Amino acid sequence: MAAAVAMAADEAERARGRRAALSFAAIAVVLGLPLWWRTTETYRAALPYAGIEGLGRLSLAVPVAVVFAPRAVPGDLPRPLPFRDVQEMDIPVNLKTSVTSRYETVYRSATAQEEAALDVASAREADAALHLLQDASLGSLTVYVVPETSSLLPQGISVYVGKHRSALVRAAGGLAALRTHLRQLTQVMSFTASSIATALSDRMPDGQLGPDARRHLKSSLGYEITFSLLNPDPKSHAVDWDIEDAVNHYVRPVLDKLSLLANFSVDSQILYYAVLGVTPRFDKESSSFLLSAHSLPHVINPVEARLGSSAASLYPVLNFLLYVPERSHSPLYIQDKDGAPVSTNAFHSPRWGGIMIYNVEAPASPQASLPLHVDVDMVRVMEVFLAQLRLLFGLSREELPPEFLLESPGNEGLADWELDRLLWAHTVENIATVSTTLTSLAQLLDKIGNIVIKDDVASEVYRAVAAAQSAVAKLATGHLHSAFQASKEAVTSSERAFFDPSLLHLLYFPDDQKFAIYIPLFLPMAVPILLSLAKIVREARQRKKEPTKMD
Repeated sequence: MAAAVAMAADEAERARGRRAALSFAAIAVVLGLPLWWRTTETYRAALPYAGIEGLGRLSLAVPVAVVFAPRAVPGDLPRPLPFRDVQEMDIPVNLKTSVTSRYETVYRSATAQEEAALDVASAREADAALHLLQDASLGSLTVYVVPETSSLLPQGISVYVGKHRSALVRAAGGLAALRTHLRQLTQVMSFTASSIATALSDRMPDGQLGPDARRHLKSSLGYEITFSLLNPDPKSHAVDWDIEDAVNHYVRPVLDKLSLLANFSVDSQILYYAVLGVTPRFDKESSSFLLSAHSLPHVINPVEARLGSSAASLYPVLNFLLYVPERSHSPLYIQDKDGAPVSTNAFHSPRWGGIMIYNVEAPASPQASLPLHVDVDMVRVMEVFLAQLRLLFGLSREELPPEFLLESPGNEGLADWELDRLLWAHTVENIATVSTTLTSLAQLLDKIGNIVIKDDVASEVYRAVAAAQSAVAKLATGHLHSAFQASKEAVTSSERAFFDPSLLHLLYFPDDQKFAIYIPLFLPMAVPILLSLAKIVREARQRKKEPTKMD
C-alpha cells in the first residue's frame, strides 16, 4: 500500500515537472521570442519602389503656334483656320528609358496687333515688336508666316530666327514647304534627339552617342566661375586687367539670364610665377614660339595645381585663364591639328574651362625700362571667354541652310530659345539623375537588410519621387519652367536621402556579431528548457513501449 502511494506521488511530481517545463517553453516561444524579435528588428520604413521604376518614361510636349499674316495663308491647308495638329516622335534610349517628343501645333490667323507689329521695316524690328505682344512661356515657339513678297526678310532669306521665342518664315511652296521649315525650326530652337541623348548619355550605349556627347557640363544646382591672370614673369611685365568692370559689363548679363538654370558665383585671382609646364617650340620662320595641338592637354595639370579653386567647392568650377607669356617665350601662339595658327590664340577643355594666351608687344627700344606696363584689352579677352562659356554649356550653333538667318543675341550672350534648349536638356538630365540615384539607393537597401531606413530618409525619397513625377507631368503638358523647378527639388531630395549619415552600413552589426552577442544571453536559459523537453519526449516514448497490464 505504501509503495503504491509513493509511486502515485512520484508520478504526480513528474507530471507537475512536465507541466512546468511545457509552460516555460510555451512562454519562451509564444511571448519571449516575438517580443525579442520585435524589440531587436531593424526598422525599415517603406519606400515607393513602383514610383521609382516609373521615372524612366518621359514625354516632352512643345507648344508651337503658327500665325499667318494676311496674304500668307497657303491654299492647300487641310481645314479652315484655326485648327490644331499634333506630331509625335520616339527618341530611342534603352529598354528601361523611353522618351517621346510631341509637337502640339496651333495654326491661326494674325491678330490686328500682330499685323501692325509685322508692318515694320526690318525683321529685327518685327521681332522686338512681336516680343512685346507675346505671352510666350518657356519652351514654346511662335512662327509668323509672312507673304512671299514681304520686304521684312532680306533677299535670299526664307527663315529668320529672332533672339526671343519667335521666327519669321516666308510663305512659298505651300503647306509641304511650310512643314519642312517648321521641322527645321524646331530642331534649331527646341530640343533635338541628339541633345536629349546627350542629357541621357549615362544611359545611352556608346555606339549611339556623338563625339561631343560627354563634353558638355553636367547639370548642377550651381557653378563657380574663376577668372585667373597668370603672369609668369612679373619682373618683365606689370599686367593690369580691369576684371571687375569686364565681369559686370560682359559676364553679368549672361549669368543673369542663366540664373534660371543654376546659381553662379564669380571670383578672380592673379597668380605670379605660374608657368604652363610645357616648353614651347621656337619657329625660326615666324620668329615666334609655338604650342602644338598635341601638347595642349599637358598644359592644364601643372596650372590646375596652382589654382586651388575646386578643392573646397561643392559645385563644378569653370576656370578661365589669361596667360601672359614670359619675355623669353614671346610671342607665343597656339597651332591647331593642321599646324595653322588659332585665330583666338585660345583653347578650351571640356567640363573644365579655357585658356587664352595674351601676347605683349615688344618695346620699340631695347633699353626700355622693366617691368613693362601692360593694359589688357578686356573686350577681346571677354569675347573669347564668353564663346568658351557657350561651348562648355553646349550652346555651339550648328550649321544651318543658307536661307536661314539667326539674329545675334546681343549683350545677353544667348537667345531666349537657347535658354530653353538648356532647360529642356537639364530637366531631362535631372529626372534621369533622380531615377538613377533612387534606383541605386533601393538596390543598396534591398541588398543590405540590416541598414535602418528612418522615416526622415523615407520622406525625402517620397518627396523626390513626387517632385520627379511632377516634373514628368509638367513636361508632358509643355510647362517647361515648372518642370525644371520640380526636377531641381527632386535632385535635392534624392541626394539628401542617398547621402544621409544613417545609411552607413558600418553603423550596424553584421549577423555574426549579433550571434556573438545573443548566444551568451539565451543559451543558459534555453539549455534547461530544451533538456526538459527532451526528457518529456523520452518518457512519452517509453510509456508507449511498456506493455499494458491485463487484469
